[in-house]
Amino acid sequence: MASSTTVKIAEFRRLLSHAHSVLVLTGAGISAESGIPTFRGAGGLWRQFKATDLATQTAFARSPSLVWEFYHYRRELVRAKQPNKAHIALAKAEKQFEKEGKRFNVITQNVDGWSFDFIEGQEQKI
Repeated sequence: MASSTTVKIAEFRRLLSHAHSVLVLTGAGISAESGIPTFRGAGGLWRQFKATDLATQTAFARSPSLVWEFYHYRRELVRAKQPNKAHIALAKAEKQFEKEGKRFNVITQNVDGWSFDFIEGQEQKI
């Protein structure tokens, strides 16, 4: 008898095969595996910094150089990392759905700049 996980995976695949479009919602967790810190998790950026000190219009008006420095720090963190298997899996799924004439949409809260078109071209680096 198949395990409940195997049954659930088979049902998920069946649903995907009949879908005309798919929407995937991702958050910081997808990039955390690549070593990019989340904002609220263990070791998150908001444990080291206060959001109101760095990520608001008021903060920028008060201290633009501090805000720019924070965002430069975040950009450098991302530049030193690579997309992970989850990013690649989504990029491959997107490509497969497009081949089949289906829509594949990703909504992300991430600001790491890793569009799935870029990631597909980076597959060999991982």
